[in-house]
Amino acid sequence: MIYDDLKKANMQAMKDKDTVARGVYTVLINKCMLKAVELKPQGKDLTDADTLAIINKTVKELEEELRAFKEANRSDKVEELEKQKLLLQTYLPKLMSEEEIIAVLNNLEDKSIKNVMMYFKTNYPGKADMKLVSELAKKL
Repeated sequence: MIYDDLKKANMQAMKDKDTVARGVYTVLINKCMLKAVELKPQGKDLTDADTLAIINKTVKELEEELRAFKEANRSDKVEELEKQKLLLQTYLPKLMSEEEIIAVLNNLEDKSIKNVMMYFKTNYPGKADMKLVSELAKKL
């Protein structure tokens, strides 16, 4: 499970005294634990898909922070955030290319935005950039 890999990486970062990696892993593990607590009353456990969604969201948050620090000319923080982003991206599956998404869209019978988004969320969780899917679906 990805969650277990994150915990192992966090322990290794602690042993290596890598505060940058430890910081991002700790935040991610806490987010996963909160999601697990949310799912418990429903009788569900944390899945890799849930963990990937949390990692994706965290990467996007880091990108927003990166943009802000670049505008503020804070190169020290920019380097730190870029390292954290790279660490998290190692856990993400390779995203589908634009051509792959278009090929899937062309094979769908119902090309309404709602159905396209639902199809990609259920069949390609974490493997397709949903913003790109939406943009491409609107062009068809």
